[in-house]
Amino acid sequence: MIRTARAFFLSKLLREMVLMAGFLVLAAAVWLSSIVKRTNAIVRDSHVTTSNLNEQQLWLSNRASIEAAATAAASRLDAVRTLDATKLLARVSAIATEAGLTNTTSGEAKDLPGNQFSVHTLQFSVTKVDWASLKQFYLALGKESPYIGIEQCSMQVDRSNPALLNANFQISSVEIARN
Repeated sequence: MIRTARAFFLSKLLREMVLMAGFLVLAAAVWLSSIVKRTNAIVRDSHVTTSNLNEQQLWLSNRASIEAAATAAASRLDAVRTLDATKLLARVSAIATEAGLTNTTSGEAKDLPGNQFSVHTLQFSVTKVDWASLKQFYLALGKESPYIGIEQCSMQVDRSNPALLNANFQISSVEIARN
C-alpha cells in the first residue's frame, strides 16, 4: 500500500507533488488544531471542576463554624418580629401607606424554606410617585432591618409626567422557624 502510494507520488510532476504535499500539510494542520481545541476544552473543564470541588470542600470543612454563625445570628433576632410571607406583604403595604404611596402593586411572595429560618421574597411596585414620598418609604423600610431588607431596586422616570417616578423593589424578610 505504501509502495503504491510512493510510486504514485513520485510519478507526478514537481508542481503536482508540491500541491499534494500542501494539501496533506493543510489537512494535518486542521486535524492538529482540532486536537488542540479539544485538549484545551478538557483542561479548562478539569480546572473548573477542580476549582468547584475545592470550593465545596472548603464549605464542607467549615460547616460547623458556618452553622454556629447562622445559629448565633438567628439568636440575635427576635422571633416575634420576624415576618412570614403574609406579614411581609401587610407590613410593606402599611409602610407604603404611611409614606403616602397610593399606586402600589405587589406580586406573590416566594418562599425559600430552611432548617433554622425561611426567607420570603416579594416584588413590590410603585407608580407615579414623587421623590420625597419614595425616599420616605425607602428610609422606613431601612428601619425594619434586619427583619425586612431591599434586595433590588430600580427606578424610572414616569413617561407621562417626568416629575414622577416608577419604582420596582424586591423586598425580603426572614422568618425564624419556631420549634
